[in-house]
Amino acid sequence: MSIIIQPWQLFLLSLSGWINRHQQHAIEYLITENQVLKEKLGKKRILLNDDQRNRLAVKGKLLGRKLLSEIATTVTPDKILRWHRQLAAEKWNYSDRRTKKPGRPPVSEEARQLVLRMARENPTWGYDRIQGALSNLGYSISDRAVGNILSANGIEPAPEQKRQTTWKTFLKAHGEVLGAIDFTTFEVWTKGGLVTYYLLFVMEIATRRVYFAGCSVNPDEAWMMQIGRNLTDTFDGFLNGKRYVLMDRDGKFCLAFRAILKNEDIKPVQLPPRSPDLNGYIERFHRSLKEECLDRMIFFGEGSLRKAINTFMEHFHTERNHQGIANRLIEPGEEVGLHNADVLCRDRLGGMLRYYYRKAA
Repeated sequence: MSIIIQPWQLFLLSLSGWINRHQQHAIEYLITENQVLKEKLGKKRILLNDDQRNRLAVKGKLLGRKLLSEIATTVTPDKILRWHRQLAAEKWNYSDRRTKKPGRPPVSEEARQLVLRMARENPTWGYDRIQGALSNLGYSISDRAVGNILSANGIEPAPEQKRQTTWKTFLKAHGEVLGAIDFTTFEVWTKGGLVTYYLLFVMEIATRRVYFAGCSVNPDEAWMMQIGRNLTDTFDGFLNGKRYVLMDRDGKFCLAFRAILKNEDIKPVQLPPRSPDLNGYIERFHRSLKEECLDRMIFFGEGSLRKAINTFMEHFHTERNHQGIANRLIEPGEEVGLHNADVLCRDRLGGMLRYYYRKAA
């Protein structure tokens, strides 16, 4: 009796063969791709996490050692099978069902972060003080555990911390009465060629307000003394109410200039040599001034330079958000926060500086 193959059966056989060939081609491509990647890595060890090992172990067990030896490229068949045995052994471990584990319970990550935060924000607090503060928040932790956490993160015990005041702590403690002053330079084309201008800026640390004190090609002692008198003027001096002014050891901050500040009960704080990071707020302002304005223009004469700086200063105070003060404007206008109005754009310096706002009624 002969078997008659129906047309639909022939179609299924053809389709099955095509699918098998297609899958085989895909497998061969993936194997080749893995081999190429392994060749690129060379002798570098491929580090896998536990989840990746488990996935390979489950799939590898289904293939068996013989087939694995033919297709595995990143790890050996024996290693995949060993991972599978470990996975099977963990299944019957039942360690996750134990109600009580030996030793003290681990300190939660939230408690660890609170320990570090309290130690950094309160350098005079000892282990017991931190432990007590944590108990107020519902955390049960020993003073020894507090000490271990601080030691692991490189934080000294309270007696050693007490003798040190970090620069960040100093700036926060004196922000309302602290100013900063610094020079930056820029090249300007004049009739005599390319000339270096020294630009002097003063910043109020707490508010980030900046004052353009002046520019000169030769900021000598007489010029600096006049700047000092302007900054400490009784009526509108920018440094009125300040008690400290950060400055580097630039010779332009001469003894006569510092004496004028001291006569007004303003203490010049001279920073260590080659430490611009200690006056980072005004250094960051210099970077913004140059990147957003000066470096994008060519100046012919002092007048054009002053005009660009004054325009940027107005933008800096009223139109530019500052991350250091919660991403707010230094001097917000009445239009800030409006919702029911069209969005407008104010351009400065030919569109280099833009401010988007809603027009107040």
